[in-house]
Amino acid sequence: MKYRGLLLNIALLGACTLVGAGAAAQEPRKLTYATFYSSNEFYEMSARYFMEEVTRRTNGRVTFQPYYGGTLLKTTEMSAGIARGAADLGAAVPAAFNPREYPLTGVIMPFVSENPIAVTYAFAELMKKNADLQQEYTRNNQKMLWALASGENSLWTNKPIRTSADLKGARIRAIIGVADSIKALGGTPISIPWVEALELVQRGGAEGVSGTPFNQAVVTKVYDMAPYLSNAGRMGVYTPVTWSINLDVWKSLDPATQRIFEEVAATVLKVYFDAYKLEHAKAVQQAKAAKLTYVAMDEAEARRWKAVALPELQKKWAESARGRTRDPMKLFDEFVTLTRKYEAAHPYKTGFDQLSQK
Repeated sequence: MKYRGLLLNIALLGACTLVGAGAAAQEPRKLTYATFYSSNEFYEMSARYFMEEVTRRTNGRVTFQPYYGGTLLKTTEMSAGIARGAADLGAAVPAAFNPREYPLTGVIMPFVSENPIAVTYAFAELMKKNADLQQEYTRNNQKMLWALASGENSLWTNKPIRTSADLKGARIRAIIGVADSIKALGGTPISIPWVEALELVQRGGAEGVSGTPFNQAVVTKVYDMAPYLSNAGRMGVYTPVTWSINLDVWKSLDPATQRIFEEVAATVLKVYFDAYKLEHAKAVQQAKAAKLTYVAMDEAEARRWKAVALPELQKKWAESARGRTRDPMKLFDEFVTLTRKYEAAHPYKTGFDQLSQK
């Protein structure tokens, strides 16, 4: 009898274990992914990799339904849409389109670095270390999965821009820190959609466009409408693109699935930049063969652009960040220190400098 009782207890324990394991296993989920980029935009390779790898590692328990080109959420709606659950996860540029809600993300600003790899890794480390930056996303009902710094900023015009004097009064399409920099240097930033701006330049109603990474601008042949290219005083990286998941959705995932999400997200940066280097090299070759004129700015002039614009950017950013972190400039200095560390670890030659090579 004792033996039979022991067998019964073992059987019951096994049944409970199976029930427990079944309850712990992630139920099949199809998550919606929203982005304003087209499916062939280079940034999107990072999201495709993430979604495919998560699906593979969860043995198909988690799949994704992507919505490209703003079909689910428009550019300006993205961060708020993810927060309220209109999409489960998505790509956004919160520092550009929701600066009041994401002021600390604006720590990535022009004239700090031309190295998007270094800036990306610096921002990732800052996110891990800084509770105030983490709270920026938690407060908006999101968990950031990864972020990618934009490539070096480019300035495309219908006339050569060699000095800030050439920029005086020029109407340039630009956003966020790029627009503030152009204004500080005497230009007139205009905030209109990118396509409209290019058409306006063609008609002579504006002198140029800025706020697009070098590789992206070359691939889309901006030079067909604005043939003069400048590094804008080595303005460099000006904002991050972020990928985040709705916090309620995140909490609904089981711990094992959350761990897979985090592990895959941690590998995205290397996968993306390995591909980015090849994409960047192709853009350089395309630019060399294109009918464009690269206006190589004198280095002393580039330093003058930075000396004029960066203090204004820092001042405006610190005012917006005050109240979200105790000492904004301390956070900025920490970010710069991290950026310099990663610049040493990840050397990078801008597209402009490669164009200058004989």
